[in-house]
Amino acid sequence: MPSPNSPTPSLVTSPESDLALCARSVDVYYGNRQVLEEVSLDVYPGQVTAIIGPSGCGKSTFIKALNRIGELESNMRVKGEIQFFGQNIYSQRVNLNQLRRQIGMVFQKPNPFPTSIYDNVAYGVRVFSRPSRAVLDDVVESALSDAALWNEVKDSLKKSALSLSGGQQQRLCIARALAVKPRVLLMDEPCSALDPIATLKIEELIRSLQQELTIVIVTHNMQQAARISDYTAFFSTDESQVGRLIELGSTAKIFGSATHSRTRDYIEGRFG
Repeated sequence: MPSPNSPTPSLVTSPESDLALCARSVDVYYGNRQVLEEVSLDVYPGQVTAIIGPSGCGKSTFIKALNRIGELESNMRVKGEIQFFGQNIYSQRVNLNQLRRQIGMVFQKPNPFPTSIYDNVAYGVRVFSRPSRAVLDDVVESALSDAALWNEVKDSLKKSALSLSGGQQQRLCIARALAVKPRVLLMDEPCSALDPIATLKIEELIRSLQQELTIVIVTHNMQQAARISDYTAFFSTDESQVGRLIELGSTAKIFGSATHSRTRDYIEGRFG
């Protein structure tokens, strides 16, 4: 049985260029304070990978490193290597706008812009290109349809996005991310502020989106992780309160016969 301080091996040996995301010996710091150590994790294309673990173990910090959006927070720095389909995302040659277009992100709380529903979805497309109105109309409809929101808002696209319910706002944010055609979608506890009905809609949406892209989701909800993910990564902290990847495996294995006692204890509610 590996110790909590041992780097977790990949599930299988795969060429790194075949992996959607590949983290190797990743350390993350806020200023001089280390929050993650020696995280090595593979994310497989077309799969949903859930990241679980107690509060403060670095789950959200880790996914913010996966598209470098954490750099927008003061004093965050990353050591190690993260590859996106074989390319080092921390290379100086990386275009951050293009990287974040290909690796989109949805946050814990819905964050629609204070503009119309239409303009929220069209925003990213306008940043990267100058499509005709007809093309943009098609993109907006397609993204809203993919986010299971089109039928609810198609007659009110000029209304403020802030007039939508919380669950609708979150699906709008997903549509905004989908409009620029990402290859990976990162989701940081996207259902934590939603009621059970809205949560179910987001879970159904995640499963439908899996046909088109790769998803990494942070969640505190064990039932949700078990329902929607193909692989699960369990993070926890050591005695120095530094987060580590304790165990990575298929969701069936993690929830049915986890190797590490700390993983089993967390899943069974004995800590965290």
